[in-house]
Amino acid sequence: MSALAQSKFSTLDLVPIRDDGNAAQALHNSLALAQHVERLGFERFWVAEHHNMDGIASSATSVLLGYLAAGTTSIRLGSGGVMLPNHAPLVIAEQFGTLATLYPGRIELGLGRAPGADHFTAQALRRDRIGSADDFPADVEELQRYLGPRTANQQVIAMPGTGTNVPIWLLGSSLFSAQLAGEKGLPYAFASHFAPRYMHEAIRVYRNHFKPSAVLDKPYVMLGVPLIAADTDEQAEYLATSAYQRILALIRGQSLVQKPPVSSMQGLWLPHEEEAVSSFLGLAMIGGPEKVRARLEVLLEQTGADELIFTCDLYDFADRLHAFELVAQLR
Repeated sequence: MSALAQSKFSTLDLVPIRDDGNAAQALHNSLALAQHVERLGFERFWVAEHHNMDGIASSATSVLLGYLAAGTTSIRLGSGGVMLPNHAPLVIAEQFGTLATLYPGRIELGLGRAPGADHFTAQALRRDRIGSADDFPADVEELQRYLGPRTANQQVIAMPGTGTNVPIWLLGSSLFSAQLAGEKGLPYAFASHFAPRYMHEAIRVYRNHFKPSAVLDKPYVMLGVPLIAADTDEQAEYLATSAYQRILALIRGQSLVQKPPVSSMQGLWLPHEEEAVSSFLGLAMIGGPEKVRARLEVLLEQTGADELIFTCDLYDFADRLHAFELVAQLR
């Protein structure tokens, strides 16, 4: 059996808002997508915490997960991720403990150490709370204590939360979380959907530092993969221009609302911007089914990843649904 046939597929939804749409439409689409990939047999469906971005509607991550859980039946749901420096660990334990209590066996918690926002927004989120990425290892440990079994003389408990043992993943786009995930024996998800440059080194660091735990007896790697699949290579290249425009807007600090595809990016970006967008999307699977299949097989052969989690930033929602149908048929 090929590595592609054995690999697990999942979805990371950025809950995109179109230039002619609104947040309500984006949130309803997120549920429809979760239901769609659940029918296709995908393993998990994650949403990410972003703030102060007019084109992304997933800022209240735990609230959105409750909506998604109520509208699905079996797919695992989680954060990809919650940006822990923005929150007191107790608050996250209570939120995800509540979700896990309502939907047992279906909720998981992916954690990141970046703010997921600009400096001003990070200050607005935290107010007087003294927290930073440097506190991440201690915050993860504190969160694990709240979600684990209650101990004698424990002064602070998460209720709901204590004893739920919500599965924790560590996420990263550099090497810090890779090493921490390995040392703690936790599953690791690398953000290769926007930072492919350090992917191979991060996987190596994670596996080299891995210590078996009560959670895992061997390393488990999931990779973020941008997906722009269509019936033909030419159609996929056309649809990809929406993603190009969005990354270009991110680089320029402009509005991130989705824009429709264009026949050519010529004149829309400067040479150095084209290079930056190409680097950002270096792992993107753009093409018809056979081209996507070939690229996925190479990726799995080179990395030995256990699971792939796809982002799909297409303008037309029907095209997004179809892209996931196409990739599901490749296994």
